[in-house]
Amino acid sequence: MNKMEEAIEALIRKRGGKPLSVLIIDDEPGVRDVFREFCQSSAHFQVMTATGGLEAIDLVARHDFDIVTMDLVMPEMSGLEAIETIKRQKPHLPVVIVTGNATDALVREAGRLGGCRVLKKPVGIHQFLHELADLAQEKYG
Repeated sequence: MNKMEEAIEALIRKRGGKPLSVLIIDDEPGVRDVFREFCQSSAHFQVMTATGGLEAIDLVARHDFDIVTMDLVMPEMSGLEAIETIKRQKPHLPVVIVTGNATDALVREAGRLGGCRVLKKPVGIHQFLHELADLAQEKYG
């Protein structure tokens, strides 16, 4: 077991065994599926997915997520609009930007609106899980 796994296990024990709840938002089904599989490779995460900003806003209003991952470039509602609404609903909910084709200006704007970290696609399993673990430690550690 590596340090990250040990830290997550300690955090889960501290939470009474409750896994971390993650919402993955991406309009590309393949990307959503890969990130969901990344999380499901560990018993430490519960995952829900959304295909876009409107669905994500609805899910955030109805569930208590620990972390949200969000693509920025999506068709029905931009990630920026979704972040802004989500942060109004739940200001302390960490939102990780996961993007492959956003401009630097778009990423900066996402940070201004409340995105706390940026991952550039392609993202590997270890990088993805490490970022989630890091955020969970910051939030609950």
